[in-house]
Amino acid sequence: MSTYDPAALECLAAIVEEGGFERAAQRLNVTQSAVSQRLRALEAQVGSVLIVRSRPLRPTSAGQLLLKHTKQLRLLRADLERDLQELAPSAHGGGREEERISIAINADSIATWALDALHDLVRQRLPLEIIADDQDFTQEWLRSGQVLGCVTTLKQALRGCKMVPLGAMHYVAVASAWFAEKHLPGGLTAHNFREVSYLSFNRKDDMAAEFVARAFGLKRVALNQLFVPSSEGQLHAVRAGWAVGVLPELLVRAGLADGSLVDMAPGRVLPIQLYWHCWNLESEVLDTLTQALTEAAGRTLEA
Repeated sequence: MSTYDPAALECLAAIVEEGGFERAAQRLNVTQSAVSQRLRALEAQVGSVLIVRSRPLRPTSAGQLLLKHTKQLRLLRADLERDLQELAPSAHGGGREEERISIAINADSIATWALDALHDLVRQRLPLEIIADDQDFTQEWLRSGQVLGCVTTLKQALRGCKMVPLGAMHYVAVASAWFAEKHLPGGLTAHNFREVSYLSFNRKDDMAAEFVARAFGLKRVALNQLFVPSSEGQLHAVRAGWAVGVLPELLVRAGLADGSLVDMAPGRVLPIQLYWHCWNLESEVLDTLTQALTEAAGRTLEA
């Protein structure tokens, strides 16, 4: 089996992660010509094109395999750094750009419970990179080898990966007190839900439509949507009276308690089950990540 140059592998990863040759060169502190030469040498060794020169750049199937291999090497280095740190506490580990440990988490988890789960690991200088995406799509980052773990709604584990249930995040439909009084004084019903707009993260996000459909026993609904790609941003927009938001109960609990927000469908919640998926490897870093996320989820999410 061929042995691949770690510098060339990190060059490939930098091109994909930074989205281009110029930014990859800046990150690696080399010339753009050197980046191109390393990539060509790696492609010659593999015997296949590794990068599709499109907008944006994307790895080929062979490129994805090498990218996953590079992430695994980073994980091994991170494990070594932790072991060395225990032997020599005065040495500061981590921090190099090419040693980043990448995971994909849905934005609502980032806004509510996940950052608290990772706090101690970051204080221990774990070079963490969190990629935010819709909870139904975070697994694609794991499938492509761009992250080593993800929080997702999908239960089925990928080949070579393991899955741990985290719990359910409860979503409720809320609006500002002003918006509710003006537009829906009696709350949301099966007859008036089309009269208002709803906030969504992006065009992939069907949370609001799923909430309405389940709440009123409908098979399919079409809603007027406004797109705000941030959980905190959606909460801000709801408070400003833009629209109805279907948001995590964890995020709106304080607003409901002080009366600034109104539950537009009292007693109706949409439970979204979350799972942690990661590579099935022997790794102290992975085990620590898994433990931190599952313990925090156990304290915060519904069983």
